Amino acid sequence: MREEVTKRKKRKVRSDKKRDVKPTVCNHLKDCIYRLSYIINTPVKDVSETLCQEGLRSRKVIDYLSIHFRRDLQHLNTIYMGDSKRESLQRRRHEGSTSRLTIRFTPQTYENIYSLSTALDVTPSKATALLLDASVRNVDLLNTFVKDYVEGQIDEGRMKELRQVLKYINKNNPYDEEVSWFSLLSMIMEEFKDSSLHIKDRIYQWMDRYR
Repeated sequence: MREEVTKRKKRKVRSDKKRDVKPTVCNHLKDCIYRLSYIINTPVKDVSETLCQEGLRSRKVIDYLSIHFRRDLQHLNTIYMGDSKRESLQRRRHEGSTSRLTIRFTPQTYENIYSLSTALDVTPSKATALLLDASVRNVDLLNTFVKDYVEGQIDEGRMKELRQVLKYINKNNPYDEEVSWFSLLSMIMEEFKDSSLHIKDRIYQWMDRYR
């Protein structure tokens, strides 16, 4: 019995074990993430993790956050210079109501978030909240995120057709706004929200109207 206890104590922590981070975000951001989760039929924690990973890779997102850097940060081949005179965002409060999200990060992603938090002079949790907000605000990132998901759901021929449909919609759109992949998939899901069809079949049925 004593040997078993000793073995448990000596048991090593897996090097790939994920770490929990629980950022506090405004409810508008939370609703957006939950909406995206519903649209692509993927758990919220996975959507949040992927958004953060893509945000960390995006120069636009890091550029956006860099105006608040109090310490230096190297991102790819770029070194962002921090300024200790800048106000820390740690105690800046959100407008309106807030909620907590639970996200699990791989050691490598957590390390990158920790580096970002150091540059921002905030906790990793706060840095995650800021990163999520910046990533969702990046239309190109969000658009690519949804487009990649759709590509993984339908065959190449249908994907080519869907691109043509989106092109047609935007070409004949009487409004100034461009219909993105996010808004297109959101529209399809809303139209079939009471259906038990798989996302692929919903897309196919919707596309058949344009044939």
